[in-house]
Amino acid sequence: MANDSVSEWLTVPAPAKLNLMLHITGQREDGYHNLQTLFQFIDLCDELDFRVREDNQLTLEPAIDDVPFEDNLIIKAARALQARSDRSLGADIRLNKILPMGGGLGGGSSDAATTLLALNHLWQLNLSFDELAEMGLQLGADVPVFVRGQAAFAEGVGEILTPTPELDEPWYLVVAPQVHVNTGNIFSNKCLTRDTDLINIRTALRREGNNDCQAVVSTLYPEVGKALNLLNNFSSAKLTGTGACIFSSFGSEAEAIKVSDQLPAEYVSFVAKGVNTSPAHKILFRPS
Repeated sequence: MANDSVSEWLTVPAPAKLNLMLHITGQREDGYHNLQTLFQFIDLCDELDFRVREDNQLTLEPAIDDVPFEDNLIIKAARALQARSDRSLGADIRLNKILPMGGGLGGGSSDAATTLLALNHLWQLNLSFDELAEMGLQLGADVPVFVRGQAAFAEGVGEILTPTPELDEPWYLVVAPQVHVNTGNIFSNKCLTRDTDLINIRTALRREGNNDCQAVVSTLYPEVGKALNLLNNFSSAKLTGTGACIFSSFGSEAEAIKVSDQLPAEYVSFVAKGVNTSPAHKILFRPS
């Protein structure tokens, strides 16, 4: 049932991210992996619309197939915020899903982070970025970087973030092989490298890092390996996260489009600009 008492909607983007490198440096006793990665946003985004309710109810449209309502990260983020409020606040939420699911672009984590940021603003909870990032970490390791909204060098399980505003902002051609990579299978694979030497931020910023998951993903999902080989004919290609998406960087939009136009028709691809500040932050925290 719609909330007719308030008609004003707030639209906030939820950007994709790329892992410009991803090193697995060890495995912890709890089974999680220590890593080093360099996060950068791109200006391709999901869009979320929010409207405040005053009856403690949450709605989400459209429903996502095979994802129960309460298991959706958007709803989990909203519930976490409700637990921090002493008022009966709810929200109507609409999701315009643009980012491919399961592609390593962080779409679900970004949607959750945008929900935390937007509802914290609309419900006037005044929680800090530190508090929101801590809540976000309970939802997923990538959520804090979207909450903080800055390109960053990440360590630990991805929660220790050092902003990297000096990172250049090229154009990217992103190719999305039509496979869904199971992240758990990649991190449990016996062939995954787990002892890569630590690097410093300067090395990462020089784009000298690799993606330790790339070889395993390419073996388990030949479509990804085929796409990497194809894109490498034009520019150095890398896997983002555990995939399936791969990317190459270019100095201009025209260069990226030129390569995109040469890819076989069966490849799903898009061109996007690298950005060091999240588009969600630009909407929610722009100067008045």
